[in-house]
Amino acid sequence: MSAHGFDLDLTKPTQSGVYFVGVDDIDRLARTAARDELQVCRTDLAGCHDKDEMLRRLAISLQLPATFGHNWDALADCLRDLGWMPAWGYVLLFEHADELRQAAEADFNILLGILDDAATFGDDNDMPWFAFLALPDSAFDDGHTPA
Repeated sequence: MSAHGFDLDLTKPTQSGVYFVGVDDIDRLARTAARDELQVCRTDLAGCHDKDEMLRRLAISLQLPATFGHNWDALADCLRDLGWMPAWGYVLLFEHADELRQAAEADFNILLGILDDAATFGDDNDMPWFAFLALPDSAFDDGHTPA
């Protein structure tokens, strides 16, 4: 799940997925996605230490509908159907993702699963759908990439 060391084509649904990237990659990915006319959503997880705060931040950054239920099932449903943000493809960028990973590993792993399911749904529907989670360079040291 890491984009470290290779280039992705954000216009190809078959490459949709969830990827760990370095902190310095986020701005480049945002520019590339904007160039390709994909919908870009940035979520800053700095200081985010639990599920409730993460869901609150996602509700704001993704401009989730007022009916969003602030739970895992509601998030999964919303990420599969981003109809309130019409676009031919989506790129979600998570800055400071390591803070949530360190503080609430179980919640972080559930988020990864939901993002992965949404990316699979995008691919199945011929729609580019990417999530990039920025981790510090130390997370990539010694060839070790987070699971």
